[in-house]
Amino acid sequence: MPSKPSPSFGLMTAPMHVDYHDILRVWQEADAIAEIEHAWLFDHLMPIGGDPGGAAYEGWTLLSALAAQTERLRLGVMVTSNRFRPPAMLAKIATVVDIVSAGRLDFGIGVGSRPGHPVARREYAAHGLPFADTADAVGSLAEALTVIRRLWTDNEPFDFHGTYVDLTRAFANPKPVQRPHPPIVVGGRSAATLRVVAEHADIWNIASGDIDDAVSRSALLERYCADIGRDPASITRSINLPVSYDQPGLTRDAIGRAIGAGFGHIVLILPAPYPAGVARWVADELITPSTAQLPRRVDLN
Repeated sequence: MPSKPSPSFGLMTAPMHVDYHDILRVWQEADAIAEIEHAWLFDHLMPIGGDPGGAAYEGWTLLSALAAQTERLRLGVMVTSNRFRPPAMLAKIATVVDIVSAGRLDFGIGVGSRPGHPVARREYAAHGLPFADTADAVGSLAEALTVIRRLWTDNEPFDFHGTYVDLTRAFANPKPVQRPHPPIVVGGRSAATLRVVAEHADIWNIASGDIDDAVSRSALLERYCADIGRDPASITRSINLPVSYDQPGLTRDAIGRAIGAGFGHIVLILPAPYPAGVARWVADELITPSTAQLPRRVDLN
């Protein structure tokens, strides 16, 4: 029986209250460190913490710039708000990033900010964007993923007339570098979103350091996979964990619990400001000690 692959580790640099060149510095350093396999931004148009009037960079534009200045890291937005961009436009944007990165994009998407989060919700009103209720947002996500995949793979124009998405003679050229398409990462924890994960995702991400909650959500995802006849092992479990520079032992403990619970895709959230050499520090102080006792990764290809 083949050994279970060892976990992969990545960094998240939230693009708020930081300078572009600070993020670039961290990503380029991480690009040269084998222990760090992926890097992520988030998708907010205004800060969701700290000074509400502080700087915030648009995620996909920034991702394309970082893709052009890195060579190895897989990269993505953890996760894109499906409420911000029409799905056909998002498919085109993501394709460009996949091309710029020479096929390194992991396509992250979710329903968007929850209605009860006023700090995040304000960005919709500030940018003239509609804010659908949760039921409509989940239904829209499912339709968006259907048409995005078709735009990436269909070789002929198609019509799609859904409840939330309406396209006539939709077609995308060029196609992504990755075939049949970039891996799809769906983020969220609600039962409704997990049904979408079961149907569409290659990777499921939960943005929570609460391991018990993540485990219960993972079990629910397994039930939904069983309902549609999908092997739940075909969906990689991903979790976001905050990094403590002052108490790295806390972060290492969280990593150990997450790996033990079956989460094989670990995203370490770096608080700003980023210390000099932070990517090397993460590899030496967090990743290497957390994986020292694990079996070596087996190449199944």
